[in-house]
Amino acid sequence: MLSTINKYPFFDLSDLNIENEFNPKIYQKLKPVKTGNLVPDIDLVSDYKRWKNFHNGAPTQGQFSWKQLYGKPLTIAFYSIHWGDRGIEQLKRLNVIHNEIKANGGNLLVFTNDVNEEQLARISWEHSLTLNFYHDVANKIAAKFRIYSEKDPTWNTYSGIDVNIPLLALYVIDTDRHIAYHYIDRDMETNFRTDDVITAVYESALIEVQKRSA
Repeated sequence: MLSTINKYPFFDLSDLNIENEFNPKIYQKLKPVKTGNLVPDIDLVSDYKRWKNFHNGAPTQGQFSWKQLYGKPLTIAFYSIHWGDRGIEQLKRLNVIHNEIKANGGNLLVFTNDVNEEQLARISWEHSLTLNFYHDVANKIAAKFRIYSEKDPTWNTYSGIDVNIPLLALYVIDTDRHIAYHYIDRDMETNFRTDDVITAVYESALIEVQKRSA
């Protein structure tokens, strides 16, 4: 994806005072990136063990890699097994619009850190998922989107959560790495609007086509 000068301030964890880095009393509220922000490069590796792909619930043999995502708007979501039924509901909603995202010129990728291969295969089979998953080791990618931090553990906000996991979040990113749409599940009562996601993908893909033909 092309690089663009960021017109919006972006908090970098590297700017923290190193002397206070390990002070357990430090608390810094999560401030997820939002529509209009420029996101940093997402460094994905080609290691096949990181990628899990399913079609109608069955694992596929072909390897899906980051290189296939270049040049198209990318819809990404973050999933943790600890979100229980709420997380499953979001996966099912993503599954419904997966083909529409592709038909409108985009791709879809789900990041997860705490679901083992057996669990992921069972969930995908039970719900006939056609989705691509990537193992986000140590939630490093989630941290780049500021939906995960040791400074503001998830259990501080949500009852019933006793581990620190990324927020349930969804983003549409254009080819210049700007966020065209964002959804953060803060109240556990509302869902992302599928029409808004598809519109963001379509408009981002249209802009890319116009740039190439200019």
